[in-house]
Amino acid sequence: MSPEPPAAPVSPVTVVGIGADGWHGLSDTARTALRSAEVLIGGARQLALLPADECAGERVPWPSPLRPAVPGLLAARAGRRISVLASGDPMFYGIGRALSEVLGAGALRVLPHPSSVSYACARLGWPVEDTEVVTLVGRPVEQLTAALHDGRRILVLSAGAATPAEVAALLRERGYGPSRMRVLEQLGAERERRTDALARDWAEPAGDALNVVAIECRRAPDALRLGAVPGLPDSAYEHDGQLTKRHVRAATLAALAPAPGESLWDIGGGSGSIAVEWMRTHRSCRAVSVERDPVRAERIGRNARALGVPGLRVVSGRAPAALSGLPEPDAVFIGGGLTAPGLLEACWDALPAGGRLVANTVTLESEALLADWYRRFGGELVRLAVAHAVPVGGFTGWRGAMPVTQWAVTKASPHITSGEFSGEER
Repeated sequence: MSPEPPAAPVSPVTVVGIGADGWHGLSDTARTALRSAEVLIGGARQLALLPADECAGERVPWPSPLRPAVPGLLAARAGRRISVLASGDPMFYGIGRALSEVLGAGALRVLPHPSSVSYACARLGWPVEDTEVVTLVGRPVEQLTAALHDGRRILVLSAGAATPAEVAALLRERGYGPSRMRVLEQLGAERERRTDALARDWAEPAGDALNVVAIECRRAPDALRLGAVPGLPDSAYEHDGQLTKRHVRAATLAALAPAPGESLWDIGGGSGSIAVEWMRTHRSCRAVSVERDPVRAERIGRNARALGVPGLRVVSGRAPAALSGLPEPDAVFIGGGLTAPGLLEACWDALPAGGRLVANTVTLESEALLADWYRRFGGELVRLAVAHAVPVGGFTGWRGAMPVTQWAVTKASPHITSGEFSGEER
């Protein structure tokens, strides 16, 4: 049974964005809202920016962890005028999102302040629309990797004073040591400060916790180039041979057709390449990689972190049993274990209408199974053959890889399950 929402406040909750310049940087409207508030909720640092003689409301610092505390704090103060403090723009990686999800947008009055991104771009002369933004607040630094492309400009929202050094170390490790880094501290305040150096030379001590890291990406000449579309070089992965090779991988991701916000089951993960490149297509894409070999499962996690998608969930277990309890997928890829009893049935039944299933195989036994399902459910059955040029004596010839049979299908109706067809023609 879902928890009841907080009682509606007597008036909309006012969410006030505040910058490092504090009270004096606020608009008259924002000051009026804070003066009239009976309850002031915010981080300890933000609350300290409000003058006691101007803002007499009860001061309530957010506990940690913050997100689970939101409904209870609001419910306990229902019927009172509440103002919530947020850093900069409350709706940009701020508390405004959580409040909107708890109360609904109609119960909020949001008074934004310029965000740290706006301040940073103003200081650097960077167009905001051409600047990539990556937050590391509550997220691993490896998340930055997926945004690294030669010539791109990135703003990193720091988790604290240690973030710049962590970013510099990651840039060096990923072959972006020549990148220019600028750390902008206390943006908008009198104590605003900037530090500038190349990532490979970064040796600055930890500074202010309130900082943004600006990066002008420069890839070292000998660093591996990673493109923005599926089909990364095989050498980008740590593997033991269990890897969907580059050209087949690109064709497989095209058939899976990831879209923002969608979720994938990658079954028989191997090295995790399909799940990794699914998640690299958009930062909101999610994936679960299921691998029965625990050594390979650990390797999938390392590949995910190295290629910028540390949020990839890895399940070590044998499908279909390991699929129990997983969130509903928008697409399923089966790269191994096709002949396991009940696997195809379990994957098909888990898919919603419009969900996609793609299965690859190189064996005759699994190919016969896919041909049967193709006859029953339709879709597209193709054979992918790739050959590479290799030396033949003093000449050059073609060496073919094992052909891959691929079945790709979209589930047409939520009422059709794997058990509703027999072996007869439809």
